[in-house]
Amino acid sequence: MKTILITGSSSGYGLETARHFHAQGWNVIATMRNPQASPLPASERIRVLPLDITDPNSIARVIEAAGPIDVLVNNAGIGLVGAVEATPMPLVRKIFETNTFGTIAMTQAVIPQMRARRSGVIVNVTSSTTLAPMPLAALYTASKQAIQGFTGSLAHELGYFGVKARLVEPGYGPTTRFAENSQFRIEDLIPESYTGYAAPIFEAFATPEMVTRESDVAEAVWRAATDADDSLHYPAGPDAVALAKAG
Repeated sequence: MKTILITGSSSGYGLETARHFHAQGWNVIATMRNPQASPLPASERIRVLPLDITDPNSIARVIEAAGPIDVLVNNAGIGLVGAVEATPMPLVRKIFETNTFGTIAMTQAVIPQMRARRSGVIVNVTSSTTLAPMPLAALYTASKQAIQGFTGSLAHELGYFGVKARLVEPGYGPTTRFAENSQFRIEDLIPESYTGYAAPIFEAFATPEMVTRESDVAEAVWRAATDADDSLHYPAGPDAVALAKAG
């Protein structure tokens, strides 16, 4: 029986991915900052562990407790919507510490065991903003675009050892806790001078033509984790698929 470790499993894509793999008979290690609030069912094949991906000691404890990991899904992240000029640098660094450096740190921690076994899959969840520019998301996109390049190069590096690195690129998911997980109020990052520009953008967010469901992402992660070929990109959701085809 295979084991998957998923970061950011308390809600949204991570939670649905944990449910999906559990339903397929896998052992699931669901990590989150606050395990006491876990919405996952009690099961002998589900372990919920506390994890802060910006804390090296927390990462080390989880990797040790997890044991052999067949698939790592780097899903934990922070959203950011706002004007670049209004975003304070401490917040910029926080976004990169989680979305970029946290993903890299988790990847570094799991590589040795996968390399030794000459098997395993690392799935990095980014965003459809890496497929096409999105207004008022330059800094968030930069943090995710860095992981796009990182994963593409990593796939070559680890392929020598029989380990795969792959990307899942979700589209716009209005039912996720994107803004809540951002840990700031969006309007604070939209200066008054940007109001005329931002208003139609937020209106479009409120009435999207296509959206990505949590199940779309869980299914894309499943394909990325189980495909036998050497594919790198797995767009998730009809909007992301359309952007990938157009690009």
